[in-house]
Amino acid sequence: MPGTLRGSLFILDAIHARGGGPNPETVITDTASYSDIVFGLFAICGYQFSPRIADISDARLWRTNTAADYGPLQPVSHHTIRLDRIRAHWGDMLRVAGSLALGEVRGHDLIRMLSRDGKPTGLADAFVHYGRIFKTLHLLQFVSDEGYRRMIGAQLNVTEARLRLARKIFCGQRGELRQHYSEGMEDQLGALGLALNCVVVFNSRYIDAAVKRLAADGFPVTDELLPRLSPLQYDHINFYLADFPCGGLAQLQVPLIETSSGTYRLQATEAERWDARSRAGRTARSVAARS
Repeated sequence: MPGTLRGSLFILDAIHARGGGPNPETVITDTASYSDIVFGLFAICGYQFSPRIADISDARLWRTNTAADYGPLQPVSHHTIRLDRIRAHWGDMLRVAGSLALGEVRGHDLIRMLSRDGKPTGLADAFVHYGRIFKTLHLLQFVSDEGYRRMIGAQLNVTEARLRLARKIFCGQRGELRQHYSEGMEDQLGALGLALNCVVVFNSRYIDAAVKRLAADGFPVTDELLPRLSPLQYDHINFYLADFPCGGLAQLQVPLIETSSGTYRLQATEAERWDARSRAGRTARSVAARS
């Protein structure tokens, strides 16, 4: 989920407010959503916080032992985590985690409570040092594990695709909430969520039907292909005039592109689409000239 520091705390609140189902193990956000204290709050609640961090070369790595030799990481780990501050406030930190899990306090309200006159309290400082442990582990895994980087990038791509679809649906107000009262804003967001979910369900049904049709026609629908399909596409959606079939799905038109090697794939390249448009234009001009 992209957003701001405050937005990441809304994510934590939303996780704890869920009505059922399994909780996520990893929470992936964009760069603007992270700070040391957010790492600490997510970690103590049992979640792995995995933001995409811009300018990762400027990020700090923290150590817990000033006398230890960290090998190749020695030159980049000059800063020390104060474990004594974490121990001194550990009981209060656990009580904060319990309050967040039970919904007794909200994350964005907690941030205000952890500062006094613009300065962090001792409890806030303990969360900061606690969060630096998990931020350092996240940075090391991000640098060394290509699969971890791909997982974060893939999830953020899905999130960005959902936001693009939401902006496309919310075309009338250009993505802006114009109501001057919270109930009206909630109504607008609720309607947007309903419309977005309708598009996702619509696409999912047709994707399922198309996959079955392709498999029946002998197209190799592999397990590697299926995870790449997304119900968040909207180029085929008319957002200004809805015309949904009644009583079932409309007839499928599945374009199969034959390659030079005799195999088939679902989509043409940009060059092939341009060539197809050019041929169509030449055909139209030829028909017009003969008539």
